[in-house]
Amino acid sequence: MTQNDVPDFADLLAAATHSAVHLEMRDAYGVGDEAGDFEEFLRTGVHPDADPATADWGGWPELVRNAVARGVVMRRARIVSEPVTGYIRFEHAGTVVNVAAGELVRWLPRRRASDIALPGNDFWVFDGRIVQFNHFTGNGDWDDPKYSVSEAPAVVKLCADAFETVWERGIPHAQYTV
Repeated sequence: MTQNDVPDFADLLAAATHSAVHLEMRDAYGVGDEAGDFEEFLRTGVHPDADPATADWGGWPELVRNAVARGVVMRRARIVSEPVTGYIRFEHAGTVVNVAAGELVRWLPRRRASDIALPGNDFWVFDGRIVQFNHFTGNGDWDDPKYSVSEAPAVVKLCADAFETVWERGIPHAQYTV
């Protein structure tokens, strides 16, 4: 598959029949479209957009709800350093939207991940058959290209195994405090 053939996330999720799992491993992201909300959160300590109905979520809650309604189990795990960064506090405050849409979310303190073989990038695994890697610059903004995919069995296995290990050790969102 060439870079020009890389399907976008919505297409990969629409094709999923039973699972979509996501592993995040950065302590901060610098995605431009979140900058204003993040700055407001740092000033106020309150996530300015914890309402899944707003347009700021870019249709994410609807994508998740549709997938879950089709029987796709969506799980997200985050490996985080402690004490957590301001960005992780921001993410934690906004995770109410992910959970309300139907995602299951867990958090794993980084010190408990030292013996896990992890890929070098955040990723999604769809139905245990295809991996979409997310690419970020050093400052946490989207790189170009944003995504790459792999269907190589060894790559899929590495990512699926890493996710499952993180998931087993992770703390459910409702129990993880920042």
